[in-house]
Amino acid sequence: MKSRHKKLALIGGALAVIGIIAALVLNALNSNIALYITPTEVAAGKAPQDKLFRIGGMVKEGSIARQADGVTLRFVITDTEKDITVDYKGILPDLFKEGKGAVAQGKLTAAGTFTATEVLAKHDENYMPPEAAKAVHDAQTRAATAAAADEKPKASY
Repeated sequence: MKSRHKKLALIGGALAVIGIIAALVLNALNSNIALYITPTEVAAGKAPQDKLFRIGGMVKEGSIARQADGVTLRFVITDTEKDITVDYKGILPDLFKEGKGAVAQGKLTAAGTFTATEVLAKHDENYMPPEAAKAVHDAQTRAATAAAADEKPKASY
């Protein structure tokens, strides 16, 4: 083989190895991504099936129900427009309370409940995850707009 052919073979082999490494890294990143979805988007059918994602909002007042084993519970996450029931087995963060912001990571079941593998709670009085705060704000804006449209006086002729 000429030295020119050896160089081309070496460059081709190096490009193939780099391509394989890049494909493996991108595949690993894609399988570990957890998208944020609001309860309204879940109700609209925009949630990925058989894939991890995050859902967040406020823990609905009076919705926390603990099972007899002490570590399994069910609660409702709301963005003030739609509600999603969440099932979780594990220890909750100390700051997890009704009426406060929370984000749960897991999968949606065929029955329409969300099975969480992890639950995160806000860390002080002023913090809510940015996605959850935006979802709550958007839902309240839509509700206010709808209420304002209903209150407009109708023109009479």
